[in-house]
Amino acid sequence: MTLVEKHLSRNIGAQAPTEIEAAIQRSQTYLLNEQKPEGYWLGELMVDSTLVSDTIAYHHWNGRVDKKWQRKAVNHIFSMQLPDGGWNIYYGGPSEVNATVKAYLALKLAGVPVTDPRMLRARQMALSLGGVPRMNTFSKLYLALLGLFPWKHVPTIPCETILIGKWFHVNFYEMSSWSRSMLVPLSIINHFKPTRPPIVTLHELYPEGYHERDLKLARDPQMFTWRNFFIWLDKLHKFAEWFANHKVHPFRKRALKKAEEWMLERLEGTDGLAAIFPAMLNALIALKALGYPDNHFQVRRAERELKKLEHENEDRIWIEPCFSPVWDTAIVAIALHESGVSSDHPQLKKCCEWLIGKEIRFRGDWQYKNPTNIEASGWVFEYENKWNPDVDDTAMVLLALRKIPTDNPKLRDESFQRGLNWMMTFQCKDGGWGAFDKDCTKNILEKVPFADHNAMLDPECADITARIVELLGYENYPVDDPQITKALAFLRERQEQDGSWYGRWGVNYIYGTWQVLRGVRALPLDMNQPWLLKARDWLESVQHEDGGWGERCNTYDDPVFKGQGPSTASQTAWAVMGLCTFDDPQRASLIRGIEYLLRTQNPDGSWCEEETTGTGFPRVFYLKYDMYRNSWPLLALATYRNLLAQAKIRQNGHVNGEVQYLASR
Repeated sequence: MTLVEKHLSRNIGAQAPTEIEAAIQRSQTYLLNEQKPEGYWLGELMVDSTLVSDTIAYHHWNGRVDKKWQRKAVNHIFSMQLPDGGWNIYYGGPSEVNATVKAYLALKLAGVPVTDPRMLRARQMALSLGGVPRMNTFSKLYLALLGLFPWKHVPTIPCETILIGKWFHVNFYEMSSWSRSMLVPLSIINHFKPTRPPIVTLHELYPEGYHERDLKLARDPQMFTWRNFFIWLDKLHKFAEWFANHKVHPFRKRALKKAEEWMLERLEGTDGLAAIFPAMLNALIALKALGYPDNHFQVRRAERELKKLEHENEDRIWIEPCFSPVWDTAIVAIALHESGVSSDHPQLKKCCEWLIGKEIRFRGDWQYKNPTNIEASGWVFEYENKWNPDVDDTAMVLLALRKIPTDNPKLRDESFQRGLNWMMTFQCKDGGWGAFDKDCTKNILEKVPFADHNAMLDPECADITARIVELLGYENYPVDDPQITKALAFLRERQEQDGSWYGRWGVNYIYGTWQVLRGVRALPLDMNQPWLLKARDWLESVQHEDGGWGERCNTYDDPVFKGQGPSTASQTAWAVMGLCTFDDPQRASLIRGIEYLLRTQNPDGSWCEEETTGTGFPRVFYLKYDMYRNSWPLLALATYRNLLAQAKIRQNGHVNGEVQYLASR
């Protein structure tokens, strides 16, 4: 065989292109059929049992319980009980104390006998996890509303915080946007303490019996620490509350009014306060604590928006934490376009129009941390939430808008440029980007007693930063652009010793590592640099025998579990795209990953996935994005197919050169 014949006979990739193409077409058909008539896509956000448990508790606090609704809610809670008796906060995870105690309380409130074998198992597990004393602040506050936990041992959430201006080092807007939305209504509740007479008791969930010594805030062993300072300050707040109750607190009335006005203002232009369940439920309770009657339009609206989050069938009620239409739509649009859906496809045009219509042209709460005069823009995660456009959704929408077709390119391009200009102003001092705010990183806030939800800050993260780098690379920003230079330095500083990156908004190191590699690949950089090859080697080191990748949320508790967990379609897709950045379609690990995606695709073009691969608050709240199992694999297959095509072009060019050389001889 001649040298030319060897080149011509070389096979690139283990799978025939026709097999990959068939899988892509099946996936495209499936996703196009899932589009809503308005032009968007929406997958369900699946979470743990706590939302249903909290809603049962709320209805009993409110004194209005629909027995038929409650029966279905009880069925849902029991359907999520683990064999050991507890409830977890992510699929495949261990029992968790807050979820378990909340579920036990909800079931007890609903009338399930404590002698029921399922309740006995739940009680035993709750006790083994530390019971009520080990619950976080927000959970204890809900118990206090039902008379099941003493208010004096619930960390104070002072409404005076909202009065502290930017002149003070630690002020209201140094907290993350989601914490502000949760804490403002909670501060109102904390003032009024609208406690209902106990309907049940929870004394059986105290491991050493009910004793106040177990309820006090735990101090640090060392005397002079910030935590101990804030515990002392909490006592001072409680002392001040005594004066407030006797109408001699100098700032309480003003702070309460400010908190109420802030909350009411942010109920406008949203799907409920912050458009997310915890803040929405807190706002409803706060409205009632303030004395708003049940027939008031604010109360009715709050109840209506919460009700929209519910799903119901003949047997069960379950609840989503929020909706994700903008996020899902942008990802699906990118996948469809990159996989070859026609550039004039009417469904993609409709999608483009819908996304453009969701641009936020309003100066929301971001202006306090980012007081630039930039023209307002940005996109949110949900349908409506004008106060809180975020950087991550904006970056994803911009990645979509630069690709998908429209009959009005001028309108699209103007929207794109506004969004890009707006997003660029959010780069933080160290070169990274956070989710909602700029430089929201004052660690002292994590020491306050009510900060145990692990979400007081909005720090810069590698995954969002890399997504923005990807966008800027496609927009031909030079590598020596000052913002690119700072971003790359940030990413290199955040790389783990083994080559991986922590993923803040997806589970976990697979997500972070893929996004950084894809982002860097969009720039004119040498992908054979040692720090990038180290990331590639780490991805390959955690590939499973079945060819897939998987990782569970326990990596947020202990990184020793990196890359461990059942293979999933979404995480395999991320890893495949990460390996594609090295331009070698014949790499064995990459071929095995593609084979996994092809082998596990359903006949209708979808994929199945049980695992939780989305992150809300690490170690506290996780999400399963149901759209992930179908959108990311399509993008991965398209990325690989495009890599194959590029490799064949290079090969053909090389072969033609060989032919010309041999012919000349």
